[in-house]
Amino acid sequence: MYSFLKIIGVFFAVHVLSTVQLHALTLENNYPSYAYVFHEFDVDESYRYDDEFLAFVEGHEKQLKVFYTQSLQRGKELLPAMQGLLVDDGVSDLFIYLSMVESGFSLDAVSPKKAVGLWQFMPATARHYDLTVCNSYDERCDMQSATLAAIAYLNKLHKQFGKWYLAAMAYNCGEGCVERAIQRAGTDELSILADDDLQYVPQETRAYIKKILLVAMIGENQTFDVGDVQSDGMNEMPDDTMIQVEVQNGTSLKQLASLLKMEEETLLALNKEIKNGLVSKDQTITIPIEKVYAFYLRYEKPVAHTIHKSHMISHPINLGETLESIAKQYEADKEEIKASNHLKDEYLTVGDLLVIPVTQATFERVSQ
Repeated sequence: MYSFLKIIGVFFAVHVLSTVQLHALTLENNYPSYAYVFHEFDVDESYRYDDEFLAFVEGHEKQLKVFYTQSLQRGKELLPAMQGLLVDDGVSDLFIYLSMVESGFSLDAVSPKKAVGLWQFMPATARHYDLTVCNSYDERCDMQSATLAAIAYLNKLHKQFGKWYLAAMAYNCGEGCVERAIQRAGTDELSILADDDLQYVPQETRAYIKKILLVAMIGENQTFDVGDVQSDGMNEMPDDTMIQVEVQNGTSLKQLASLLKMEEETLLALNKEIKNGLVSKDQTITIPIEKVYAFYLRYEKPVAHTIHKSHMISHPINLGETLESIAKQYEADKEEIKASNHLKDEYLTVGDLLVIPVTQATFERVSQ
């Protein structure tokens, strides 16, 4: 009898282990971007084995893929500038997905608790970060101001808690809530804090962090060449998710991939004409469109008298304006404006919104 029970126990243990390994394998196959997403949010690699997270992925990925597509369409004119601000101020551009989860990239989104805007600021928090909130003007609905305030708040939370996933959770439920949860749990490990049985943080926050991670994996899979497998064994990406950028002779694609925080193999696959991963002449290469701001902010191409464009300004196109006239207005570069807005030519549509890379001096002049 003992031997039989022992055999059953061993079989059960092997079955559980096999199930965990199968789940992890499925996550790796379906979302190869998970490792990058976990790294950017300071999530331990072992979280890929967490049963609750895997169940959340399985139960929500279909609806969140639809949500991701709808949000991306809604925010396509805002995203380049938002990502540029995040990267420039030391916050991972993956926190764009926090804004997506908060508001679906709706500038005037209003929650049942009266939080407003892309980053869903409550009135008190908004005023604490110098955002104007009054009947005539609500700065929470301004992309530039609200994003800068969110960056300041997230940096403050990261300094307080030391990990980005804790900053994201505190953004949702408050600093005191996360502090008490860590104290009660005796750990800041995500698998413990987000456990639905232990309930150290509210259910909304447990789902919130899992949702951010899943949406980020869905989005970043585009960067990691996830799509229909083509005949050459490589995955192809749609043309409208790519952009051409200029690099200098001698540029290493391995080093560039590191600067852009993407897989070297992905960058090499997009630029198969470059042999040995080393650019042999000044030329253009292909990168994912969502990495364009990281490229311009991190890749230093030696050009005489290069001026660092550290800020972005939104500009609605008016009748009669041209790229040249807009560039002159902001003392900007026409080609940079084209690249920042993914324009293939100089044709402009009245009413569309352009993002203009400008110097700090120009930004302060225009803001006054």
